[in-house]
Amino acid sequence: MPVVIKKDGRRETFERAKIIDGIQKSCEKRSIPIQKIEELVRGIERKIQSYGLKELPTKTVGQMVMSELLNLDKVAYIRFASVYREFRDVEEFVAELQIPQADASQDQDSLTFTFTEGAKKEL
Repeated sequence: MPVVIKKDGRRETFERAKIIDGIQKSCEKRSIPIQKIEELVRGIERKIQSYGLKELPTKTVGQMVMSELLNLDKVAYIRFASVYREFRDVEEFVAELQIPQADASQDQDSLTFTFTEGAKKEL
Protein backbone atom coordinates (compact mmCIF):
# COMPACT_ATOMS: atom_id res chain seq x y z
CA MET A 1 0.00 0.00 0.00
CA PRO A 2 1.21 3.53 -0.68
CA VAL A 3 2.24 6.06 1.92
CA VAL A 4 -0.53 8.52 2.75
CA ILE A 5 0.27 12.24 2.51
CA LYS A 6 -1.56 14.09 5.30
CA LYS A 7 -3.01 17.61 4.94
CA ASP A 8 -0.01 19.11 6.74
CA GLY A 9 2.46 17.31 4.44
CA ARG A 10 3.43 14.53 6.87
CA ARG A 11 3.64 11.05 5.44
CA GLU A 12 2.23 8.02 7.23
CA THR A 13 1.85 4.38 6.37
CA PHE A 14 -1.59 3.45 5.10
CA GLU A 15 -3.65 2.12 8.01
CA ARG A 16 -6.71 0.09 7.16
CA ALA A 17 -7.88 0.35 10.77
CA LYS A 18 -8.20 4.15 10.50
CA ILE A 19 -10.52 3.84 7.53
CA ILE A 20 -12.62 1.17 9.22
CA ASP A 21 -12.81 3.26 12.40
CA GLY A 22 -13.98 6.36 10.51
CA ILE A 23 -16.59 4.41 8.57
CA GLN A 24 -17.85 2.62 11.68
CA LYS A 25 -18.28 5.95 13.48
CA SER A 26 -20.25 7.25 10.50
CA CYS A 27 -22.42 4.13 10.48
CA GLU A 28 -23.18 4.13 14.22
CA LYS A 29 -26.81 3.28 14.97
CA ARG A 30 -27.40 2.48 11.30
CA SER A 31 -28.37 -1.02 10.23
CA ILE A 32 -25.17 -1.66 8.32
CA PRO A 33 -23.50 -5.02 8.95
CA ILE A 34 -19.77 -5.05 9.63
CA GLN A 35 -19.40 -7.32 6.58
CA LYS A 36 -20.60 -4.45 4.35
CA ILE A 37 -18.04 -2.12 5.92
CA GLU A 38 -15.30 -4.74 5.41
CA GLU A 39 -16.32 -5.14 1.74
CA LEU A 40 -16.28 -1.38 1.26
CA VAL A 41 -12.77 -1.09 2.73
CA ARG A 42 -11.48 -4.05 0.68
CA GLY A 43 -12.81 -2.37 -2.45
CA ILE A 44 -11.06 0.88 -1.57
CA GLU A 45 -7.81 -0.98 -0.87
CA ARG A 46 -8.01 -2.83 -4.21
CA LYS A 47 -8.61 0.44 -6.04
CA ILE A 48 -5.67 2.12 -4.29
CA GLN A 49 -3.38 -0.81 -5.07
CA SER A 50 -4.46 -0.76 -8.71
CA TYR A 51 -3.06 2.77 -9.07
CA GLY A 52 0.46 1.50 -8.42
CA LEU A 53 1.41 4.71 -6.61
CA LYS A 54 4.02 5.05 -3.86
CA GLU A 55 2.24 8.02 -2.27
CA LEU A 56 -1.42 9.04 -2.13
CA PRO A 57 -2.96 12.17 -0.56
CA THR A 58 -5.28 11.58 2.35
CA LYS A 59 -7.80 13.74 0.47
CA THR A 60 -8.04 11.08 -2.24
CA VAL A 61 -8.64 8.33 0.31
CA GLY A 62 -11.32 10.46 1.98
CA GLN A 63 -13.05 11.10 -1.34
CA MET A 64 -13.03 7.39 -2.10
CA VAL A 65 -14.61 6.64 1.28
CA MET A 66 -17.25 9.33 0.73
CA SER A 67 -18.07 7.98 -2.71
CA GLU A 68 -18.54 4.47 -1.33
CA LEU A 69 -20.58 5.68 1.67
CA LEU A 70 -22.86 7.65 -0.62
CA ASN A 71 -23.85 4.37 -2.29
CA LEU A 72 -24.04 2.47 1.00
CA ASP A 73 -25.95 4.85 3.28
CA LYS A 74 -26.64 8.56 2.78
CA VAL A 75 -26.80 9.29 6.53
CA ALA A 76 -23.38 7.68 7.04
CA TYR A 77 -22.13 9.70 4.05
CA ILE A 78 -23.27 12.98 5.63
CA ARG A 79 -21.78 12.03 9.01
CA PHE A 80 -18.44 11.21 7.42
CA ALA A 81 -18.52 14.35 5.28
CA SER A 82 -19.29 16.55 8.29
CA VAL A 83 -16.04 15.45 9.94
CA TYR A 84 -13.88 14.99 6.83
CA ARG A 85 -14.81 18.24 5.10
CA GLU A 86 -14.58 20.37 8.27
CA PHE A 87 -17.51 22.62 7.35
CA ARG A 88 -17.01 26.24 8.38
CA ASP A 89 -20.68 27.13 8.56
CA VAL A 90 -24.22 25.82 8.22
CA GLU A 91 -24.47 26.91 4.57
CA GLU A 92 -21.61 24.62 3.57
CA PHE A 93 -23.25 21.75 5.42
CA VAL A 94 -26.64 22.40 3.80
CA ALA A 95 -24.96 22.56 0.38
CA GLU A 96 -23.47 19.11 1.04
CA LEU A 97 -26.94 17.77 1.77
CA GLN A 98 -27.94 18.76 -1.77
CA ILE A 99 -25.03 16.94 -3.47
CA PRO A 100 -25.87 13.24 -2.94
CA GLN A 101 -28.70 13.15 -5.47
CA ALA A 102 -26.43 14.49 -8.22
CA ASP A 103 -23.41 12.37 -7.22
CA ALA A 104 -25.33 9.12 -6.85
CA SER A 105 -25.75 8.83 -10.62
CA GLN A 106 -22.09 9.59 -11.34
CA ASP A 107 -20.00 6.66 -12.52
CA GLN A 108 -17.44 6.01 -9.76
CA ASP A 109 -14.89 4.73 -12.25
CA SER A 110 -14.67 8.17 -13.87
CA LEU A 111 -14.04 10.25 -10.74
CA THR A 112 -11.12 12.66 -10.79
CA PHE A 113 -8.91 12.89 -7.72
CA THR A 114 -6.04 15.25 -7.01
CA PHE A 115 -2.87 13.23 -6.45
CA THR A 116 -0.31 16.01 -6.12
CA GLU A 117 -0.42 19.78 -5.92
CA GLY A 118 -2.02 20.93 -9.17
CA ALA A 119 -1.98 17.52 -10.86
CA LYS A 120 -5.05 15.38 -11.43
CA LYS A 121 -5.48 11.82 -12.53
CA GLU A 122 -8.61 10.50 -14.21
CA LEU A 123 -9.71 7.22 -12.66
